[in-house]
Amino acid sequence: MGKTSQRKGRAGELELTALLNGYGIQARPGEPVSYGSTPDITGVPGLHVEVKRNERLNVLEAMKQAVRDAEKFGDGLPAVFHRKNRAPWLVTMRLEDFMEVYKKW
Repeated sequence: MGKTSQRKGRAGELELTALLNGYGIQARPGEPVSYGSTPDITGVPGLHVEVKRNERLNVLEAMKQAVRDAEKFGDGLPAVFHRKNRAPWLVTMRLEDFMEVYKKW
């Protein structure tokens, strides 16, 4: 991964952390350039947050990574938070995981 991609990814993590904090969630960004040794964002109860900030996201591959990392870190259900330039943040989850969150709500 090039330095530009790393900077953009880190900026996305910090941006999303600030937005989540604005909603009252005590989110914290992971370590910069951790290469998978820490989650992208922690402090979102019940969710493993995988952050993607790019124009051509392969959603299935991103979800596979989120599932692997959620199992690795044991921090919650996998969710991919993603956005393109000049676009709103979106969240992608597996249906069964969404239903689990929805039922608890």
